[in-house]
Amino acid sequence: METEAALSDRYLTMPHTERGMVIGLFGGSFNPPHEGHKLVAEIALKRLGLDRLWWMVTPGNPLKSHNGLAPLAERIAACEQMATDPRIQVTAFEKRMNNSYTAETLAAVKARNPDCHFVWIMGADNLKSFHRWQKWQEIAATYPIAVIDRPGSTLAYLSSKMAKTFDYARVDEQEARALPFRKAPAWTFIHGPRSTLSSTLIREKNGK
Repeated sequence: METEAALSDRYLTMPHTERGMVIGLFGGSFNPPHEGHKLVAEIALKRLGLDRLWWMVTPGNPLKSHNGLAPLAERIAACEQMATDPRIQVTAFEKRMNNSYTAETLAAVKARNPDCHFVWIMGADNLKSFHRWQKWQEIAATYPIAVIDRPGSTLAYLSSKMAKTFDYARVDEQEARALPFRKAPAWTFIHGPRSTLSSTLIREKNGK
């Protein structure tokens, strides 16, 4: 089991914020990270007008098997190579918080940074299973959500439970820059360039 001692303290501490900052929260196991993840981050930075994007590398995913999950330090290093924009901060502060679920992490982030504007960022491929996340409706009621287009997910998102449940809270894509300032629930679907890469395909190609 990986210990905190194996990781730099800066990755285990919640990133510093300043009053009024607009911050995107982009979480995942990133096993491994790839150009598709980088593209989602870049689109979010541009379309949402973010001051910072926290690239949150999670210790594990409760909905996925941990078999074949690369060590956290290895995934952090790989994400750092991807995150070339200076506004992106790779972090794994969830490790120290010992939270297993996104809802717990996001509640803590909001409590510690009440003067910032946060938006949760996810690839559209994750939207179909979002309703399986613990307290998913609570997440949607706490943070505005930006769903970034991914191959094969452009139309599928319309039938997702999240999209149907919060259809009334959908914000037009043209108003994406205002999303971080809206009171949750509020979400938008952002179209843009897409990468066909996925962590699953990369692992399969590498025999993992």
